[in-house]
Amino acid sequence: MATWKEMLREAFADRKEDFKSMVCTLTEEEQNVEFYSGFGGSEGKPFTAWGEKYVYFPIVYDGAEWVGSAPRNPCDEATAHQGGE
Repeated sequence: MATWKEMLREAFADRKEDFKSMVCTLTEEEQNVEFYSGFGGSEGKPFTAWGEKYVYFPIVYDGAEWVGSAPRNPCDEATAHQGGE
């Protein structure tokens, strides 16, 4: 079981962003809803979250869910393919 809050906190840490500065379309309660993030069917509620440097959003492939991100502003950083191969 996972929550978007846990996965967002990890994604922010990976990007070296301050999780406390996040603005998100999910309420605090919605961020804490547990769901199965493994393969099967997507269960997590859709969202968009903003940090200072990146925008975060849900990714799903064969029902497995995780947090993806892209730079918030134009830059020279290429965004990898999202969703899996």
